[in-house]
Amino acid sequence: MSKQQVQWAALPSPTPDLLPLCVLIATEPGSGPSAEPEKQEVKQEVVVNAPEPPDRSRMSSALSFGVLYLLALVLGLACVGGVCFWSSHWHGGFAWGGSALQFNWHPVLMVTGLVVLYGCGAVVYRIPLTWGQDKLPWKRLHAALMLLALVLSIVGLRAVFEVHDAENIPKLYSLHSWIGITTAALFATQWVVGVAGFLLPCSPMALRRLLKPAHVLLGGSIVTLSVAASVSGINEKLIFALGKGPPPRYKDLPPEAVFGNSLGVLIVAFGVLVFLMLSNPKWQRPDSAPERTYSPLLQDESE
Repeated sequence: MSKQQVQWAALPSPTPDLLPLCVLIATEPGSGPSAEPEKQEVKQEVVVNAPEPPDRSRMSSALSFGVLYLLALVLGLACVGGVCFWSSHWHGGFAWGGSALQFNWHPVLMVTGLVVLYGCGAVVYRIPLTWGQDKLPWKRLHAALMLLALVLSIVGLRAVFEVHDAENIPKLYSLHSWIGITTAALFATQWVVGVAGFLLPCSPMALRRLLKPAHVLLGGSIVTLSVAASVSGINEKLIFALGKGPPPRYKDLPPEAVFGNSLGVLIVAFGVLVFLMLSNPKWQRPDSAPERTYSPLLQDESE
């Protein structure tokens, strides 16, 4: 054995305390197997701090809409019942034929059609429980409710116009009448354009996308104007009924004045709820449904 071989043999064998340099580098903090628990901890933190699941958020939004919609229905029924009671208890009931009792149909039909039925029909298309269903039946229901509201409004306008003609009273001279006739005209235009643009088979998809923002904006504006017309009409009727004759006067707040003012507050509350449901972007019906859900009214849905 040579001298060099003897020197190599005298060197001690590697021990666990004297690891090779490559092993030391591999076992430095932040590398190798020891770093795996740290990565797992980070992943756990991400899961813990993750945002609320979409399903839970959607359920919460649907529940909020349902509560507001039920409250709006209750307020709407209270408004209709209140205006009927006011007209029958303090103003003699209802009749037709140009008499003064025919006028009582005007507030009842306008509040029922232009305010309550219109408001409920405007938001029925946004009910979250209907989002996963075909749009066409809900479009038809929306259009039918709006048509019924429009017919009631037209009959209510006819009632007051005929009374004015029979008693030689000027028409459309007050602020209430200006707001009311403007609201009715916008409503009729909105319904005709809506049917032509969203339900007829000849309406292209590009036209619907163009009309949709204007349709939604005008719908909310009609709700606001209808509430303003109703409140101003109630106030005008109270002034005419309690501003003349023996006391108590309107300024003394007799029972009829208190009831009429309360009815106006209910109508305003109903309008606020409807406007909230229409303006909240969370309750806008998503457009991610299949194309067949946009089928117009007269088109075969199997296409």
